[in-house]
Parts: sequence; structure tokens; C-alpha cells
Amino acid sequence: MSETSRVPADCPACGTETVHELLKPGGQATVRCTECDHTHKTELSEPETTEVEVIVSQDGESWPTTTTVEPDEEFAVGDEFVAETSEAIQQVRVTSVEVEKGRAESATAETAETVWTRSVDNVGVDMTIHPNDGRKRESRSEKLYVPGEYEFAVGAAETFGDEEVEIVGVHVRDDADGYPYDKADSEGQSVFAKDVKRVFARDQVTSAWSGW
Repeated sequence: MSETSRVPADCPACGTETVHELLKPGGQATVRCTECDHTHKTELSEPETTEVEVIVSQDGESWPTTTTVEPDEEFAVGDEFVAETSEAIQQVRVTSVEVEKGRAESATAETAETVWTRSVDNVGVDMTIHPNDGRKRESRSEKLYVPGEYEFAVGAAETFGDEEVEIVGVHVRDDADGYPYDKADSEGQSVFAKDVKRVFARDQVTSAWSGW
């Protein structure tokens, strides 16, 4: 615990409740008043917590876990947090919140029955690859596995295994925030892999045709 941690406590010297520096945590914590510098011991109450059921999905598989938070902690679609599962400790994004009367966009921990999420640490990205001669009938789909923070930029040349392609467009997921577009289709626009619905590309870079 850092000496700069601050907690509210009653100061016997000042006679009022004020902000204290936490010098030593524990049942009987040692604190120092920021008003008069008086150091004393006091009992700090632990914050009330509640356990929330969480479902984590990744590549068509799902597994349950729980997270312990304060009752007024809010879970909203698009929010990200760290979840510890039997598989790993993962960064996850909320996709929906189940409450007593169905699904909601957000809810506090004490009203949420289940928080549905998907892993965004490492993600599978669907890519449609068009041929460079414009024959759309030969378009094919591939599944790429990349870190969630990997960026797909329009106009960029990418190599994945034996595939050498140019990115021509990226559709953005509905639960992604911070993008001024639903699909990136202009040179230089980019989307993080965890926010991608589908990537469109073409073989090589020898044709101006995009076909998407």
C-alpha cells in the first residue's frame, strides 16, 4: 500500500472527520491527519462488496466466472474489465447485462444477475479476401488470430502466413466506442482488432478495385 493512499477518518486532535494518509493498513490502521499532521491508529471498515456472475465468450466457446465489486459498481455494454477464469486472466468487454426483467444496456452490480462478455486480449478476426483481377466469385474468407490491440489500417499491406494482401475496408463492431465511422474505407483509417466485425482485403496491391 502506498503512503500516498488517502482515507477518511476521525482525527482525535482536530475533532472532525477529515482526509488522512494511510501509513500502515490493517484492522487497526496507522494514519496521519492531513490537516494537523497528527498520527494515530484507527479502525477502517472494509467496503461492502457483492459477487457478480460473469460469462466470458471466445471463439464460440463460453465459460462462467465471477467478479467481486462494490454494490454500486456499474456494468455497461462496451465497458472493459479484467476477469479471472479457469482458462486465464483476461481482459473482457461487456456485451450485455442480464437483469431480473431481461437484458439491459447497463446495471449496477446489485441489480445485475449475469454480465455477458467477450475476451478482447486475443481475438479471431474474419477477413474477406478479393482477388486482384476483380472476379468477385473467387473471394474467400479467412480467420485471423491476433492481439486485441492489433490495428488494421486501410491501405496497409499485410502478410499473414502465406497471404499477402492490402486492407481495403474494415467494418466496426456495434459495441465499439470512439470511432467516427461504422466502417473504415479511407486511406489511413484504422480499427483495433478487438473492435473489428470484418476486414476486407485484396490479394497483392496490383489493382485499384476494392469490390467491397
